[in-house]
Amino acid sequence: MSPSSSSLPFTHSDDQKNSTDADHHHLERLLASARPFLRGELEAVDENLPRLMSVLSAAGAGECWHKHGSFLDHLLGVYRILKMWKAPDVVCLCGLFHSAYSNSYVNLAIFPPSSAGRDTVRAHVGLAAERLIHLFCVVPRQPLIHDFLLFKYSDPELSEHLRLSEISLNKIRKEEEEEVEENENWRVKLQSLCPAEGIKVKHIKTGEDVLVSRRLVAVFLLMTMADFSDQLFSFQDVLFENSDGRLEFSGSNTLTPLWPGDGKPGLWMNSVSRMAAIYTLIVREEEIFRSLEKKHGRALTPDRDEDLELVIPPVFEGCTRVLGAKDHIEARDLYWEAVCNASEMGLEMAEEKLLRSVEKNPFVGEAHVVLGQIYLAKESFEAAEKAAERGLRLIMEWGSPWDKRTTWQGWIAWGRVLLMKAKERSWPQNSWGILNLGLVR
Repeated sequence: MSPSSSSLPFTHSDDQKNSTDADHHHLERLLASARPFLRGELEAVDENLPRLMSVLSAAGAGECWHKHGSFLDHLLGVYRILKMWKAPDVVCLCGLFHSAYSNSYVNLAIFPPSSAGRDTVRAHVGLAAERLIHLFCVVPRQPLIHDFLLFKYSDPELSEHLRLSEISLNKIRKEEEEEVEENENWRVKLQSLCPAEGIKVKHIKTGEDVLVSRRLVAVFLLMTMADFSDQLFSFQDVLFENSDGRLEFSGSNTLTPLWPGDGKPGLWMNSVSRMAAIYTLIVREEEIFRSLEKKHGRALTPDRDEDLELVIPPVFEGCTRVLGAKDHIEARDLYWEAVCNASEMGLEMAEEKLLRSVEKNPFVGEAHVVLGQIYLAKESFEAAEKAAERGLRLIMEWGSPWDKRTTWQGWIAWGRVLLMKAKERSWPQNSWGILNLGLVR
């Protein structure tokens, strides 16, 4: 099958998908944001970041196991994702120290949650960030995120509420005479689950009531998206028997999940796309709520965390699409077959499987990058350039790899090699030529 085939709904040579100057500029902006992480120039990200990494390292974070690496790697990974998503500094710092007192998921208390321990962390990150870190560590995150929010919506309902909420938001922004109503279905549902005053939960250790403001609920959704995307792969699917791709943590298998397993991409994207959708609903409701309060002359209460900026990550088309679990499973399996068995099935079949994969899950970049290599091997340079560029954009927007058998930095480096060779209209003709690749400009 050639890259211009019309037998599949998605091809990289589709005229409607052509790269534009705006796409190229967007890729350059992403690369500028990623480059300090790629070069290890952490001081260019934040002048305090090298010192904070030393603090975490001295506390033993680099010696602790964490899913697909060390705890230190994971903390920096979550920080990097949040930075790539343009989250506020205080939220990024919370990501960097997000489980430092231990939390409802993991026992990784590299700092004691005592007054003295909190004073130590506060001295490093500041009062506002330490407050978020402490709250993130003491709230029951599984009930808060999953039981109280995710499990209350079906996928079609979330998609419909995203559509309705956009209509409501446009009314507010255009200052239409027709006012947004309190009884709109999507607002009634969201307010019943996450009211303006926030959600009251129980402290995981003391059992005391903890009020989590609605804006802070949104921040914890954002951080959980980053947290999950950095660490989840097939090992956890086997551990929690996540065969349906819903990631509901309902199963338990402690005997056969031998770490690290096969390293296959995990089935977490349906769950994270649902988090992203609810995050967007909260962000939109917050804008509507604040606008209406201002319009009617009502003052906002001081406990709403109004100073927390709620940014929209670029993933899932700006957090506006829900990826079905079935589509995600099929896309992952098609990708895995192609990338692991291309030598047996041949490039034509591998290309077909990858095109079907990106049709079912257009939100990750690795399949596009692999398609770029296939097109280069076939000397379809224009298609290779588009595939590599799209893959690079998606991988950098995530801030972490979906296929975690290699690092985010490794995927970006390889994608840039492919993009460079596509622009040069050349590809090695022997094995030594492939081995000689690596330099990017």
